[in-house]
Amino acid sequence: MNHSTSTTSALLAGLILLGVGSACKKPEPIAAAPAPVKQAPAPAPVMNNQDAKKRQDELEAARKAEEARRLEADRQAALHRAATAALQDIHFDYDKYDIKAEDRPQLQKISEFLRAYPTVRVEIQGHCDERGTNEYNLALGNRRAAATMEYLMALGSPDKKFTLISYGKERPICTEGNEACWSKNRRAHFELK
Repeated sequence: MNHSTSTTSALLAGLILLGVGSACKKPEPIAAAPAPVKQAPAPAPVMNNQDAKKRQDELEAARKAEEARRLEADRQAALHRAATAALQDIHFDYDKYDIKAEDRPQLQKISEFLRAYPTVRVEIQGHCDERGTNEYNLALGNRRAAATMEYLMALGSPDKKFTLISYGKERPICTEGNEACWSKNRRAHFELK
């Protein structure tokens, strides 16, 4: 064996031993990742006088806006209560559109309501009982609504507060075929607009 062969053999034997030794070696355990470090919350920023004033102004504006919303809701509720109390139907005799004496106090309440709430508008609806033709009842309902508006205008309410519509016999509130029922349907009805 020559020297180069023995050197090669020795080298080869050393590499084999090195490979066998490292193959038998236990793998080193992998270290677990360190737990995240909890950071203390950042301290609240220190406000200067200008920032404090701006924040105070924002809070005051939000408070005023909420107060305005509450006042508007209260105003709307008061309007609804007043309208419900004041805007009650008045009734007419058969085939008539004259304002009856017993309905005049009710129209006075409506007039007072309109003075108390000057921005509201009211629709006056004329209604009839089921007797008569559609055309006749629509015309009679219109005369009832107009007579009601004229009476309210005589009490001081301007005509621009009103819209008129006639439903004739199209919207009865009672459907029995007797005078007690028909008298309920011959009416002027009021709705806020």
